[in-house]
Amino acid sequence: MEEKRYPFTQNREISWLRFNQRVLEEASDPRVPLLERLKFLAIFTSNLDEFFMVRCGSLYDQMLFGPDQADAKSGMTPKEQLQAIYREARKLYAMRDAVYRDVNKTLQALYLANVSRKNMSRKQQKSLQQEFEHKILPLLSPQIIDAHHPFPHLINKEQYIFCELQLNNGKKRFGIIPVPSFLDRVIPVPDTRDDYMLVEQLILQHVDKVFPKSRVVFKTIIRVTRNADINLNDKDIDEDEDYRQYMKKILKKRSRLSAIRLEMYKYTNPEAVSYLCSHLHIEPEQVFVSRVPLELKHLFQVVGSAPSSRTAPLLYQSFTPETTTQLDPDKPLIPQIADHDVLLFYPYQDINLFLKLLKEAAWDKNVVSIKITIYRLADNSKVVDYLVQAAENGKEVLALMELRARFDESNNIRMAERLENAGCNVIYGFENYKVHSKICLITYQSHGQIRTITQIGTGNYNEKTSRQYTDLSLMTGDPVIGQDAIAFFQNMQISNLSGSYKKLLTSPRQLKHAVMGKIDRQIELAKAGKPSRIMLKMNSVTDLDLIAKLQEAGMAGVPVTMVVRGICCLLPGIPGQTENIRICSIVGRFLEHSRIYIFGPDEDMEMYISSADFMTRNTERRVEIAASVTDPALRSRILAYFQSLLKDNQKRRELLPDGTYSPIDLGDGSPYDSQAVCIQKAEKDRFVPKPAPDGFMHRLRKRLKRRR
Repeated sequence: MEEKRYPFTQNREISWLRFNQRVLEEASDPRVPLLERLKFLAIFTSNLDEFFMVRCGSLYDQMLFGPDQADAKSGMTPKEQLQAIYREARKLYAMRDAVYRDVNKTLQALYLANVSRKNMSRKQQKSLQQEFEHKILPLLSPQIIDAHHPFPHLINKEQYIFCELQLNNGKKRFGIIPVPSFLDRVIPVPDTRDDYMLVEQLILQHVDKVFPKSRVVFKTIIRVTRNADINLNDKDIDEDEDYRQYMKKILKKRSRLSAIRLEMYKYTNPEAVSYLCSHLHIEPEQVFVSRVPLELKHLFQVVGSAPSSRTAPLLYQSFTPETTTQLDPDKPLIPQIADHDVLLFYPYQDINLFLKLLKEAAWDKNVVSIKITIYRLADNSKVVDYLVQAAENGKEVLALMELRARFDESNNIRMAERLENAGCNVIYGFENYKVHSKICLITYQSHGQIRTITQIGTGNYNEKTSRQYTDLSLMTGDPVIGQDAIAFFQNMQISNLSGSYKKLLTSPRQLKHAVMGKIDRQIELAKAGKPSRIMLKMNSVTDLDLIAKLQEAGMAGVPVTMVVRGICCLLPGIPGQTENIRICSIVGRFLEHSRIYIFGPDEDMEMYISSADFMTRNTERRVEIAASVTDPALRSRILAYFQSLLKDNQKRRELLPDGTYSPIDLGDGSPYDSQAVCIQKAEKDRFVPKPAPDGFMHRLRKRLKRRR
C-alpha cells in the first residue's frame, strides 16, 4: 500500500459498504415496522449484488490490466481494495444472518415466516414432499459432472443445487441442479396462514430423490455473481450498424463475463470450494457462506401477497403523494406555470402533476414541440405514452435517450423503439459521455410569441421510483432558463458539449469549474472576515478536485455542511485538515436522492438543484445539469428542507473522522424524523378547491352583472 496523497480521504468502496451497512441497520431497528425491516434486508442484498457486479468487477479488471495502479484516496492497489472489500463484506454477511434470524423468528409467531422442515408437522412435510415429486421434480434438469458432462456455465445470480455424490461403483462425482427460474419461488406451507418454504430449499431437501442411485455426501445451494462492468467502446460499432442493435449485442456478453463472487447456502466443505474455485477461476477469499437465502427479492412477494388486514399494522402507515397549493390540478397547468415557478418535492408531492403537464402539452394546439432527456423510466411509462401522443398529434418530439443506464438498458431500448416508431426523433448522446441530465422543454405559441415551460429535476422520469426517492422538480416559465434549454437541446443535437448558459450549469465542460469558482468566492469572503457558507446535499462525493477545494474552504473558515447519503470519500473533523466540515447521512423510509448546492449566507445566497453528484463520473464523464433557483419562496422552501434534515435525530448519522457513522444523541429533545415531517407538511400544503359560491346574494350579483 502506497501512502495516500490526501490525509482527509477514504476509499470509495469501503465508504459504500458502510453506507450499505446503514441500510442493514434499518432492518435491525426495532422502531422500523417489522415487514419494512424485511424490505430493508432485501434492499441490502440487492445493493450488495450490484456492488459486486459493478465495483468489484471494475477492480477485477484493473487488477488484470493495471495491478500497481494505486487508489489516490487510500493508496491501495486494486488487489488490496478487493481484499479489503472481501473482509468487510464477510462482516456484513454475519450481520445479515443475525438480523434475518431475529426478524424471521418474530414472524414465526405471526405465521408469516420462512420455516424449515424441522419446524413442520409430519403432515406438512408429506404434503410438501408430494408437491416436490409431482410439480417440481419433473421440471428439473440434474447433471452429473464428468468427462462426458462438463462443468456447465453458471448464469449470473441464478441458483443451483450443488452436491457431492458417491456412485454405486464407489466413485465420487459432483452433481448440479439448476433451480428453474420459471417456478414459483415461494411455496406455501399447508395448514398455516402464510408460512412458506422456498423452492430451492425444497429441492435441496429432496436431492436424494433427484439422484436416486447415488448417496448424497454433501449438498448446498450456490449462486455466482459475475462482472457486469461492460466497457462500451463506440469505435466497435460498424458504420452501418444501428446503435440499439449494438447495445443488444453488448448486453448478451454480460451474463458470460468473469465470476467475481460465489455464495454458498449454509453448508460448505474444502473439496467443494476447491472444485468450484478452480472451474470458476476465483480464489477462496471470493467465496461467501450465507445462513440466509442467497436471493431475498421474494420478501417483497411475501409482504405483497399476505392479506392487507395482517400486513397493514406491520408496515409504514400508508401515504399518498399530495397535490400542491402552487397548482390547481383542475385547470390548465401551462398558464399557471407561466405565471409563477412551481417546485415539487417527490415523493411527498405527486409526479402526476408533471405527467398532467406533459399530457396537456401533447394535446394543446398551441404547443409546437416537446424535448426531453431520458435516463431511467418505469416499465409502463406514462412519459413515453404522452410523448407518443404528442408525436401522433403533430408535435415535434425529441427524446435524448441514454441506452447505457446500467441494468435499465433493455427497457430503454424498448422505449426508444416505441418512440421512434411513433415518429419521435430519438438520439443517443455522445461517445464516452453518458447523458444523465433531467430536463424537459415544452415550446408553445402565445399571442404571436414563442414561449417556453422548462422542467428540471434531480431525479428520473420514473413514476415508480418517484414514490420511493426524494427528489426535486422545478417547473418554470422563466424565459432565460427557457432560452438556456433551447440552446442545450440544440447543442445536444450537434454534439456540442461546450455551450454556455446563463442560469444553467452543465457538465462535462462548465459545472465543475463553476462550482469550484463559487467555493473560491466563499473562501474569499471568509478570509475577508465576512459571512460565508457552503451547504451541499447529494448521494456521493468522490471527485478529488472538489474534495480538495472543500477542504481548502474549511481551512479558510468557511462553514461546510453536507448531507451525503452514500459514498463520501471526504472525511470530516480531522484536526488541522477538515475541522470546519460537518457531514451527515440519512437512510430512512425513502431514498434520499435530491442534489442541492447552496453557496453563501441568506442575504447573498446562490442556490442550485442538480442531477449531478460530486463524483468524477458526473463532473467529467456525464452530461449533467444544475439549475439556478431564484424565486424567493422556492429558495425558502429548499433551505427549510435542508435545515429539517439537519434536525433529524432518528435517521440521521454523523460521519466520523475514521469513516464510520455515529447515531445522533437524542438527549432531552423530542424525536424528529425529517421524512415524517415532510409528509406532514405535504398534507398541509395540498391543494384544496374553493367551495362553489352559493346563496341568494351570489345569485343576485350574477343577475345584476348580466343586466349590465
